[in-house]
Amino acid sequence: MLNYDIVIVGGGPAGLAAAVAAREAGIDKILILERDKELGGILNQCIHNGFGLHTFREELTGPEYAYRFIEKVLDAKIEYRLNTMVMDVSQDRIVTAMSRQDGMYQIKAGAIILAMGCRERPRGALNIPGFRPAGIFSAGTAQRLVNIEGYMPGREVVILGSGDIGLIMARRMTLEGAKVKVVAELMPYSGGLKRNIVQCLDDFGIPLKLSHTVVDIEGKEHLKAVTIAQVDANSKPIPGTEERYTCDTLLLSCGLIPENELSRNAGVDMSMVTSGPIVNESLETNIQGIFACGNVLHVHDLVDYVSEEAARAGENAAKFIKGQLPDSKAEIEVSATDGARYTVPSTINVDRMDDKLTVRFRVGAVYKDSFVSVYFDDERVMHNKKRIMAPGEMEQIILLKDKLTAKPDLKKITVKIESE
Repeated sequence: MLNYDIVIVGGGPAGLAAAVAAREAGIDKILILERDKELGGILNQCIHNGFGLHTFREELTGPEYAYRFIEKVLDAKIEYRLNTMVMDVSQDRIVTAMSRQDGMYQIKAGAIILAMGCRERPRGALNIPGFRPAGIFSAGTAQRLVNIEGYMPGREVVILGSGDIGLIMARRMTLEGAKVKVVAELMPYSGGLKRNIVQCLDDFGIPLKLSHTVVDIEGKEHLKAVTIAQVDANSKPIPGTEERYTCDTLLLSCGLIPENELSRNAGVDMSMVTSGPIVNESLETNIQGIFACGNVLHVHDLVDYVSEEAARAGENAAKFIKGQLPDSKAEIEVSATDGARYTVPSTINVDRMDDKLTVRFRVGAVYKDSFVSVYFDDERVMHNKKRIMAPGEMEQIILLKDKLTAKPDLKKITVKIESE
């Protein structure tokens, strides 16, 4: 059996940043396991710009951003294995992996960092009626076909869902000569960043129809047309609002799901809201020595935040290896309510936290001129006004260690959205 101090599952932006941070914290025996043929993860197919503004103070494409971290991994001589599938992670931190070159083997890890990323919600989860003709793709699959494989999925396009990948593919398909006829979104708000709505739809005159969904798909061998309709407050189609669009391509951009089969099999406690692990201030799961970061933990809107979070996981995994993470004592529960959907982390042990702790969350609807309030038990300690908050953009608050240590009997921190 192989032995490593830290094994990182996933060689995308989260795995790379975690590995670099762990090496900088003084850990030598680090191994990255990546199932693809190269490091970088999903960033390799994201050839648009907009990455790196927070991390590198400049605008980079996805491959450029990934390569900045790949260079750091290479310079630090961190070991990695490509084309390697992790089959199992056990509670006693044994990783079972396999590859064509090495067959199946096991690794005993001092600590494990889960950084598997996320996947797109498939058509089967969307309950769209109609046949299953050729021409229906997830937006990410279409992105790979166009940007890496060099294939055009089609020429007349309808997009269901306004997640960031769908918005970006509306622009990409237009630039490649396709006609994007409409973007339909089931919710009354977009699931993507405001900047992507402006740059990818508005700038190209592509209509966005909120509170709409696909109600029929035509074509047996190949897609011929789709019909969309407006939906009511219960997401049920409203008769008489149908619009038919002839098209040869339907792209689905209906949300991302953290890739957590390995986490569940290991016995990691999962959040019903994020579909990711429940973690503490150190990004450690309920299983000692197993950490999680990036989109496997909760779906991020900016890769810069993924890298920042993953660096924290790498640093804390290094502390765990060195025996510098104190045993959990009295944990403070962190919860979200009244418009806030979840928080990461879910618990805080003050003895283990840094001087500042970033707590990230998302809201469940669009809020204008509202307040992000933080309560220590029943006392309101933070009341920050926000001009607009939307589900597509992640929010955050900063907690200070000295404020928490000043309240030794604190049991619960609550994040909520208030109108005044």
